[in-house]
Amino acid sequence: MTAPLQLLERARWAGRAYARYDVNSVRRIVRAVADAAYEKARDYAVCAVEETGFGIVEHKVRKNEACSRGIAERYAADDYVTPRLDPTAKILHIPRPAGSVLALTPSTNPVSTVYVKTLLSLMTRNAVVISPHPYAKACCADAARTLAKAAVDAGAPDGVVQVVDEPTIPVINALMTDERTDLIVATGGTAVVRAAYSSGNPALGVGPGNVPVLVDATADITQAAQRIADSKSFDNSVLCTNESVLVAERSIVDTLRKAMERAGAYFLSVEETARMRAYLFPGGEFNVESVGKDAAWIAERIGVRVAAKTRILVAPFDAPMPEEPLAHEKLCPVLGLVTVESADRGIDAARAILRIGGAGHSAAIHSTTARTIMDFGARVPVLRVAVNAGNSTGSAGMDTNLALSMTIGTGFVGGSGLGDNLEPRHLVNWTRVAYNVDAPFDDFAGMTPWSAPAGAVPPYPYASNLGEHPAQPVDLKDEIRRLVIEELEAIIGGR
Repeated sequence: MTAPLQLLERARWAGRAYARYDVNSVRRIVRAVADAAYEKARDYAVCAVEETGFGIVEHKVRKNEACSRGIAERYAADDYVTPRLDPTAKILHIPRPAGSVLALTPSTNPVSTVYVKTLLSLMTRNAVVISPHPYAKACCADAARTLAKAAVDAGAPDGVVQVVDEPTIPVINALMTDERTDLIVATGGTAVVRAAYSSGNPALGVGPGNVPVLVDATADITQAAQRIADSKSFDNSVLCTNESVLVAERSIVDTLRKAMERAGAYFLSVEETARMRAYLFPGGEFNVESVGKDAAWIAERIGVRVAAKTRILVAPFDAPMPEEPLAHEKLCPVLGLVTVESADRGIDAARAILRIGGAGHSAAIHSTTARTIMDFGARVPVLRVAVNAGNSTGSAGMDTNLALSMTIGTGFVGGSGLGDNLEPRHLVNWTRVAYNVDAPFDDFAGMTPWSAPAGAVPPYPYASNLGEHPAQPVDLKDEIRRLVIEELEAIIGGR
């Protein structure tokens, strides 16, 4: 227990040092870390699939690339370091990092989430401690070390990126409740998120998804079918943004079915659907054996042979009710299907699906009618709607202009304090220096309280969790004395 908690002490030291860096130094570090992550995108995609058994390598490569250089490029022009001036309101805004961020990452999107949370932390001058899911601890730990080395080589303080090598429930609870944890960013199951919110420390958590997708009579059916099949099969549906239930107007359902079959969908018969229901939800609980497995593998489990090109399995059922297992979230390429008489009834069905589980998360609609799209967005209780796009990548910001993220906030309706896709701005607060409305506002142009680090950053004086133990124990008093003397000499020499 002692060793993991030492990570927080080391992170606090690194965070305090890093909080004094200027914007150019931060940008140099972020670029170096993003480049290192990008170069290892394929290696870690392979590692994640081998370790967890979830998903598809090529799709994880795409996520890893998007969450490395893609993230860095998206926020390259943003500045979360330099004070901002508002002369009209007479307010000076000074950024204040959270400090030590504890980042809990899932098994379904392991390395891409490590990438995102590390880069967002570094952009905002926070130290980050990665706590990976036990199922993905090896690939996440290696990725975190790669990013840590790149950060330090680029001039970041030693310990600005760290990882828990052996994550266990007692260790994670100890880290979450420790006073040295300034912010928890939790991506994972409901239990993990609830634990984060009840830890006593500030937390940003997300809720489960259960995404409905509506296809109305005005949609481009061929395009909708292709995008839904692409999205539901993306990384074998391990993203929480994957479509769970397809809601289709009756007038176009036959045309949609044919188009989806051409796109790689297999529609289960009534009897096959019953077997799928029993397999996926034995005893009413989702069968985690199926997570991230491909369609053919799942079909084989229920005694169904499908063509090699089959990417998703579609299971029709009558109505979205809590008693219907197939109306619940499915982290595998099995898509429920409900037929409705009109788009208005389709919106009602989507609302019902989200009441079952997934409120606040995301939904999708394929339509060319602005009125229907607006009604869907207004009535369906989610905080992001992908329009004429696959929701797996659309609501995650890969195929839309939403913030690119693997952490999707569900807001108040979903029991989360985070309502957006996680962005850098969520990891920094701003001190407002506000002048009397009648007083003159001073000229702060070009000023900043931060500076580039002078020379090499001294290493953290304790042994780290990376196995880099000094040959002799470090005398902390001697180390502090040496640093003080160096600082005094620099001051005297500068006079």
